[in-house]
Amino acid sequence: MQPKNDTSFLMISAAIVGASGYSGAELLRLLSLHNDVRIHAVAAHQWIGKRVDELYPVFSGNVDLTFGDINDESFMDADVVFLALPSGTAMSIVPGLLKGRARVVDLGGDFRLKSPQLYEQYYGHSHTAIPVLADAVYGLPELNGPAIRDARLVANPGCYPTSALLPLLPVIKGGIIAPGGITINSLSGVSGAGRSSSADMSFAEINENIRAYKIGRHQHIPEIQAVLESVIGEPVQVSFVPHLVPITRGIYTTIHANLSGSYTDAEIFDCYKSFYRDAAFVRIRTQIPQLKDVLYTNYCDIFCSIERRTNQLIMVSVIDNLVKGAAGQAIQNMNIMSGYPEASGLKGKENHQQ
Repeated sequence: MQPKNDTSFLMISAAIVGASGYSGAELLRLLSLHNDVRIHAVAAHQWIGKRVDELYPVFSGNVDLTFGDINDESFMDADVVFLALPSGTAMSIVPGLLKGRARVVDLGGDFRLKSPQLYEQYYGHSHTAIPVLADAVYGLPELNGPAIRDARLVANPGCYPTSALLPLLPVIKGGIIAPGGITINSLSGVSGAGRSSSADMSFAEINENIRAYKIGRHQHIPEIQAVLESVIGEPVQVSFVPHLVPITRGIYTTIHANLSGSYTDAEIFDCYKSFYRDAAFVRIRTQIPQLKDVLYTNYCDIFCSIERRTNQLIMVSVIDNLVKGAAGQAIQNMNIMSGYPEASGLKGKENHQQ
């Protein structure tokens, strides 16, 4: 595999394990539109032998593939393997994949936390690939671009952490907000829960309803906190409450943080513009963003406002949980790993199905 700026370049050969779920299907959609990618193989344990366009007719005439088995050696021949699997599954697959030539992007949570103890506490089972865990690079491109470029294994961030970290990173790194008392509230569409059916996720339960869940024990709490602590080198205190809302896709996050001093709106705005001056997919807004501004795109839109009465900074961010929160960010990481322009296959009207 050669980068695009080499006249002898070859297309990226990509494989997807867990291609039947929402994130996996979104990967299929986006990769099928990527001019520099050939989808090498797809796997889905429940659908082995079934054609992709039988399960998802939207791919008819565009994706000519049949779901295979991850144990098929053909997956070892791909340049990049994407894993879109439930937590606890990828750790049993990754060590074997890394023995071959493939580089791996894991969309699940198995390699996001460096502490096996924290992983077991929040995910509910032991980590069985600890030696590999140490080599995983956290795949937030706006933070870890150089490390992602050289990585064999990238841990794609969670959707909620993506929506929280992108607005927090510039101001916590710049010392504008205090590291304690950060409050994060996020509203998510139901696709964030995955494709598995349950009574709690049925239309009758979700429609015309909003509910919080996993208060104080969500698995993304240590992820958000660990990344922020790694940036400033001191403890960070984060409170995070996720909410389920009756929409299909998207995350709307509001964050309250105490300012460390007296700042003007212009100083805050300049901090963000400077931090994200080279970011392909972060847009700093002067008006409060809406979910529809980012649906089916890889953008994160951010808005900030100082509440003078409490001397707090209020941040709002919006992302599509299946794109910037999952598949789109995974492809962004693949582009970086492969030496291709970061936005390849992720910008253009063809990807915006609004």
